[in-house]
Amino acid sequence: MLPGRLPVGIDPDTGEQVVLREVRLGRRKVVPVAVGATLPPGFTRTLLPAAAPPPLATLAAPVLPQWAYTAAAQGPDGPVAWALHTDRRHHWDPARHSTPDLPRRVEERLARADNPVYRQLARCALSWSCFTAQNTFYGRDEGAIPSSAACNARCVGCLSETADGMPPSSHERILRAPTAEEMAEVGAEHLARATGRTMVSFGQGCEGEPLLRWKEIARAIRLMRARTGRGSLNVNTNGSLPDALAALAEAGLDAVRVSLNSASPDLYAAYYRPARYGLADVERSMRVAREKGLYLAVNLLVFPGVTDREEEVDRLVALVRRVGADQVQARSLAMDPDVYWDIARDRGGRGRALGIPALLRALRGARAGLVVGNFARGLSERGRAA
Repeated sequence: MLPGRLPVGIDPDTGEQVVLREVRLGRRKVVPVAVGATLPPGFTRTLLPAAAPPPLATLAAPVLPQWAYTAAAQGPDGPVAWALHTDRRHHWDPARHSTPDLPRRVEERLARADNPVYRQLARCALSWSCFTAQNTFYGRDEGAIPSSAACNARCVGCLSETADGMPPSSHERILRAPTAEEMAEVGAEHLARATGRTMVSFGQGCEGEPLLRWKEIARAIRLMRARTGRGSLNVNTNGSLPDALAALAEAGLDAVRVSLNSASPDLYAAYYRPARYGLADVERSMRVAREKGLYLAVNLLVFPGVTDREEEVDRLVALVRRVGADQVQARSLAMDPDVYWDIARDRGGRGRALGIPALLRALRGARAGLVVGNFARGLSERGRAA
């Protein structure tokens, strides 16, 4: 439900767009509420919910929690949502996560190691249902290493630190940044024993910026590689510190995922609100990644009607070509659509909205072999076309 918002539909008689202000249920009249859908991993939304603000005479609609709200409606055969199945790998299937045996696995791991990284991952896995954190306890695929409590951006849509006027954050950051030895203990065990697409990632969307702790992470990487050569070492970052990323590559990092919402400096700055860096530094980090031989993924926060504008699509395609990205991970931006509209209305690339399918087609054509999907690629998958 999207409280305070009225449903928008198509009049079956006239074909016109109509804001539905009341509905008759038997002998009663009620004010309806618009709805949206949230999508499972591997899908990218193509349209926003059909919702209109309430009349001026009523209370203002509350700011919605941080979810990627997707258009939903009732079709001839039941509810429908508007999305593309953009990554068909099954290892992030919700049915494989939050299983009944997970609490036991977490308890057993915590009993064997008094490590603050495991304690934070236990909260992430059980309280917030983070699949990457859960993988650490399942012993498979991509595992998480919380590494930073601080950040040099103040994203409007931050998931772990509430911005002014926004709903409470959906996660809590680790209270104390872990030592290199604590991170290495978790990472080395996962790399040595995990099955599937074995990988560990420093930094998640629910914590601070890992490049701020590059010295400790570089030491942790060296400690891990002294114990095992298996798997991939990845960092999820805002790309703010190119020299720090270069140092991690020299320590043994082999993959990086850099997040951005736009290839336009003004729209990027309005959303990320960066401290002492800008989009030019982010692009330089991407270039450093390629120069150092890292697998480079762009974590693109997609928003229908903004990311798919003609000029914005052109700028994104040009950026992907310039930096030589290996992959674009399309992530539906998780925040109240009205809040992001206020940010993006007079910023970013101009032109008509081409649609999310057209955006993804343009990105796939940006350079040969570029993978467009949703999930990180393991060592054995890199270099393959989508």
